[in-house]
Amino acid sequence: MTWLRLVRAELRKLGTTKMPWVFVAVLVVISAITATAVLIGTDADGSKAFIATREDQRSLLAFGANAMMGAGLFGAIAVAREYAHGTVVPMFLTSPRRGRAMSAQLVALFVVGGLLGVVGAALTIVAGAVSIVMIDRAFLLTAGDVIRIVAASSLAAAFGAILGGGAGALVRNTGGAVTVAVLLLIIAPPLVVQLATDAATWVPSTVVNVVSGVGTETSLAAALVALALWGLVPAAIGVGAVQRRDVI
Repeated sequence: MTWLRLVRAELRKLGTTKMPWVFVAVLVVISAITATAVLIGTDADGSKAFIATREDQRSLLAFGANAMMGAGLFGAIAVAREYAHGTVVPMFLTSPRRGRAMSAQLVALFVVGGLLGVVGAALTIVAGAVSIVMIDRAFLLTAGDVIRIVAASSLAAAFGAILGGGAGALVRNTGGAVTVAVLLLIIAPPLVVQLATDAATWVPSTVVNVVSGVGTETSLAAALVALALWGLVPAAIGVGAVQRRDVI
């Protein structure tokens, strides 16, 4: 089987399960929470100053950090459940070169994760825009702002998905893989920042904010490289682990 056929098979595998739809439902809930925050949220003085400027609205509606965390969980579950259900055996029988099979699975996760990021950002922006207009405020984001937020969310989710996929391949237990993904994306970054303040520039939330146009801690090019490394390094570790040990 050619590598592209392996990728298509992995995409079909992901698309024929309920898991992506569960995550879409979660994205709908998050967008509803954003709309609710705009409708009923106020500052200490009772005003709506938190959405008064273009920068405020862009910060509120930037979805990249959430997309990366959600897709990280998606990738971890998608790969680890292969071992839990034993479906990893026919996968490697179909393609005995494990690194090849695993890379196809990671590419499929990258694609689906990116799509989930687009959906999440789009839902959040639409919900935010509608709710802002409903309270008689102007929606200040430009088309360029919207495109950048959506693109950043897609990239963050894509790399988050392969980060989670690497964790799933390394741990092979669904609960353990989710724990590792949460540790890497949520728990460890603030702890590292406490130990070395210079590291704050390179944690996932910061680099994603820079890509989204919200942060200015580093250049866009450096943020893109850092974001890619956050996904590619765990993915490479997972591929290496798969090739060195027994399947089950």
